[in-house]
Amino acid sequence: MAISKEDILEAVGSLTVMELNDLVKAFEEKFGVSAAAVAVAGPATAAAAAEEQTEFTVMLLGPGDKKVEVIKVVRAVTGLGLKEAKDLVDGAPKAVKEGVSKADAEALKKQLEEAGAKVEVK
Repeated sequence: MAISKEDILEAVGSLTVMELNDLVKAFEEKFGVSAAAVAVAGPATAAAAAEEQTEFTVMLLGPGDKKVEVIKVVRAVTGLGLKEAKDLVDGAPKAVKEGVSKADAEALKKQLEEAGAKVEVK
């Protein structure tokens, strides 16, 4: 029995950002490819790039009431140690991640807000 594209999309859609990241790395290793986008120079692409923002910064505005939960999320998504993650949360407003895609930025914002933080995507 073959798996349909819809089944695959549904399964991928239910993954967390970290699980999706691991999946992409597994694809890269198994097939010897890179998930990096290929840049094509030209007048049409330059105009499109100027119109639509492709890289976003996730700003932590404040930890809210659940500071410990926010620190845990920051550690998980950034790979920082406990002290560094605590310093980032204590020093809010600060950038948690910079230069991420819109989808990753929205997923990170959702995770941080669920932990109780105040977040902004720029």
